[in-house]
Amino acid sequence: MNESLTYQDAGVDIDKANRFIKTIEKITREAPRSGIIAGIGGFSGLYSLDVSTYEKPVLATSTDGVGTKIKVASMMNKHDTIGIDLVAMCVNDIAVQGAKPLFFLDYLSMGTLVPETGEAILRGIAEGCKQARCALIGGETAEMPGMYGNGEYDLAGFVVGIVDNSKIVDGSEISVGHKLIGIASSGLHSNGYSLVRKICFERLKLKVDDKVDILGRTIGEELLEPTKIYSEIVRHLLRDFPLHGIAHITGGGIVDNLPRILPDSCKALIDKSSWEIPPVFTFLQEAGKLSSQEMMRTFNNGIGLILVVPEKAAEGVVDFLAAMDERSYVIGSVVERNKGAHQIAWI
Repeated sequence: MNESLTYQDAGVDIDKANRFIKTIEKITREAPRSGIIAGIGGFSGLYSLDVSTYEKPVLATSTDGVGTKIKVASMMNKHDTIGIDLVAMCVNDIAVQGAKPLFFLDYLSMGTLVPETGEAILRGIAEGCKQARCALIGGETAEMPGMYGNGEYDLAGFVVGIVDNSKIVDGSEISVGHKLIGIASSGLHSNGYSLVRKICFERLKLKVDDKVDILGRTIGEELLEPTKIYSEIVRHLLRDFPLHGIAHITGGGIVDNLPRILPDSCKALIDKSSWEIPPVFTFLQEAGKLSSQEMMRTFNNGIGLILVVPEKAAEGVVDFLAAMDERSYVIGSVVERNKGAHQIAWI
């Protein structure tokens, strides 16, 4: 006669999950708490929305993941920064429209819940929320035996922010003569990692703890450098400067992302020699024998955010960023676009 089965026999340990929730509750308290009425433990998170300083408030939302950068975290057995990447990829996408992030939720799925790994991931998410000054209001942790291999997991993030309708940055005011200011990235951020892993671990046969001279550290350390969070930088700039367009340079690079904010009548003329390209991009290009075109449409190449500002404001923006210890460069300008022409031109 067959024995009675339990959920745990199928690979899902409810008691372990409940104990993990207690740990999550402690971690979420490390992130900003303003606005939270009810967070972890309930059926939903409750947030008190203060719109007293907005004439016509608009909610901005974004969802994203971190792609196969997770594979590198697993190879290194280092999971305490991947959560920063998750927050960054979501928060940066609403910051470019002028929105202030309010709260963040995460989704973590594992084949089998490993509490130590889950705790490290959540601490990274909490750190990302601290950097972005948004609340970590809740999320979901799921055990999914059979869906993932031993030690494997996946992550998704969700952010909600707010912006006054009259202050939405949408590119509509961009015109010929505007300057393009690139703000430095912290490295690869969270894009192109399928190609990166193929170059580093298949072609070059590197191990994550192999030191690469041009990088001055191990390849694993370089690849796990967290994505830069730009929301506070943008918030400070918007108080004093006319930012008529902002582009987050993610998958697709400058080639695909900058045209998303340009009017049809405009194109960007970019000087590729105007900024310092970090060594990791040179290393990958040489090792992978990648064309310049492939580099520009896959990676950020050292520019994580592009601001489009009136020419008279450009110098002030660069000086302001320098005072914030942010590296920035005037990388080009907006010029007239002929019908049918590409929206990006390089010099």
